[in-house]
Amino acid sequence: MGYNKFRVNATRKMSKTLALTVLACLSFCICVCRAEDSAMENMVTERKVEDNHRQDSADLLIFIMLLTLTILTIWLFKHRRFRFLHETGLAMIYGVLVGVVLRYGIHVPRDISNVTLSCHVNASPPTLLVNVSGKFYEYTLKGEISASEISDVQDNEMLRKVTFDPEVFFNILLPPIIFHAGYSLKRRHFFRNMGSILAYAFLGTVISCFIIGLLMYGCVTLMKQVGQLNGDFFFTDCLLFGAIVSATDPVTVLAIFNELQVDVDLYALLFGESVLNDAVAVVLSSSIVSYQPEGDNSHTFEVMAMLKSFGVFLGVFSGSFALGVATGVMTFTKLRDFQLLETALFFLMSWSTFLMAEACGFTGVVAVLFCGITQAHYTFNNLSPESQDRTKQLFELLNFLAENFIFSYMGLALFTFQNHIFNPTFIVGAFLAVFLGRAANIYPLSFLLNLGRRNKISSNFQHMMMFAGLRGAMTFALSIRDTATYARQMMFTTTLLIVFFTVWVCGGGTTQMLSCQHIRVGVDSDADNSGSERRSTKHESAWLFRIWYNFDHNYLKPILTHSGPPLTVTMPACCGPLARCLTSPQAYENECQLKDDDSDLILTDGDISLTYGDITVSTDAVCVCAVGLWTVTMLNSVWFNQANNVIPLTLCNLAHVLDFPQRP
Repeated sequence: MGYNKFRVNATRKMSKTLALTVLACLSFCICVCRAEDSAMENMVTERKVEDNHRQDSADLLIFIMLLTLTILTIWLFKHRRFRFLHETGLAMIYGVLVGVVLRYGIHVPRDISNVTLSCHVNASPPTLLVNVSGKFYEYTLKGEISASEISDVQDNEMLRKVTFDPEVFFNILLPPIIFHAGYSLKRRHFFRNMGSILAYAFLGTVISCFIIGLLMYGCVTLMKQVGQLNGDFFFTDCLLFGAIVSATDPVTVLAIFNELQVDVDLYALLFGESVLNDAVAVVLSSSIVSYQPEGDNSHTFEVMAMLKSFGVFLGVFSGSFALGVATGVMTFTKLRDFQLLETALFFLMSWSTFLMAEACGFTGVVAVLFCGITQAHYTFNNLSPESQDRTKQLFELLNFLAENFIFSYMGLALFTFQNHIFNPTFIVGAFLAVFLGRAANIYPLSFLLNLGRRNKISSNFQHMMMFAGLRGAMTFALSIRDTATYARQMMFTTTLLIVFFTVWVCGGGTTQMLSCQHIRVGVDSDADNSGSERRSTKHESAWLFRIWYNFDHNYLKPILTHSGPPLTVTMPACCGPLARCLTSPQAYENECQLKDDDSDLILTDGDISLTYGDITVSTDAVCVCAVGLWTVTMLNSVWFNQANNVIPLTLCNLAHVLDFPQRP
């Protein structure tokens, strides 16, 4: 009996031991399996990271090869003297070809591990946390796809990888293009036509924006009536579209003008308009976006909201202008003995102007443009000769690469962008509106400006300016920045087609248009630097800006560039201690020497005296005079006493004041 009881206890102990052993083995096996699963997951993750790295490298290689092919074709065209297609048009063609191959020629096998789940939520969150077997995974929203494309997720992913973040265009690619435009500006011809350029860039852009906006609103209303509109499209969207496509970029035309040496005044009018026009279009689009009436309906007309948007326009533009000029003036380097460091510091300070303006809520395009103009006028003279050459070549190279990269990407985006909306009615209406908006900009303003200009803007110049209103990098960058809504997607698609047409057709027909309009070519712009042409340049310059240049020569240049007459000579005797304090020894060495290729515009024969009726304006009070006259022309409400007759300051008189001296 006792033996049997002992045997039962032993059996129970063995059973417990065996059970514990089995449990331990099972636990060990589970741990090993989990470790193996974790190792497999890590291997899969590492493999995906490596595959993504290779894919990203291949995407960048595509663009590098596009640029390389574009450069080689440009060389061939220049060697054969082909002018029917510019390098930007070539870049777009190659981009289109690569986009077709990526869209229709390459298909990625479907990943069997992809899982499609349905989840009913009221909105699409930018970040999604998914619980998979107790582990949380973070997923980022990449965009909406249609139901018919669910089976092509891998192809969509491949196309999405060659699509860049729109902020890349604004923060990386646009700054060198805009800065180079200001840094390489031929200021002599620019300031000679300053009044006309301001009229085309500011007033003309606003006219074009509203003409296009009104016409497109009529087109959208018609589309609603016939049932061709599948989403919301408000009047503010039409105005925004007008602001976007009002930004001209005649890079193709200007390149041909420069190569053929077209009339310098026509070149200055087109180039100056396009430079300032881009800045105005950017600020105008920001002002339209900021339009926000009170109440539930944010698209109704309200006077206070409109005035607020107008105030935003003035505040953003003036703030960006002031920031750019201030940064340009403060960009002084004392590293002449270390040219590499000097060039690097100049480059970083210039680029930081754009980012600083964007961070402060201003517009980086305006800031970096006027920073470039200011640095070309002042800072450039303080650089060592080696750094002067390096900065010019550096920004010229960056401008060339960035511009061709953007145009290549435009061609690629025609087939790789996922949310194109092609609406024939909207596209035809947009082309017609752009044409009429450009005409309303050029012809009426040219007529009014010619009332006060001595050197008239001829009809063939006007036709050429009308024809040369190409759309380019700025229009594309503004349209791709926001493609979240139905209206913005349709605007982006249409904008892309407008850029293609103007670059290929208008840009390619520039040489033929010059011949048709009998515009002279082979004009040596350097001829203005000698003899009677130099004197003519002085007399044709806007007298308001001649006063400014005299003040600049006598006071600002000696302080900021240590060239020109010392302040001890130009400042009144009562300011002698201050003049000696501000005058450096280098200024005495460079006395009466201006290291600026625009010096022929600066009067060096003493003070100017300008007479209007019985009013005499002297440069002794040049600051007050300049500010006062600028305020007068802007407000358009002051009365001049001309030959004992009181006349209103109309737009004709405004052009006369800004662009040309008093008639004899």
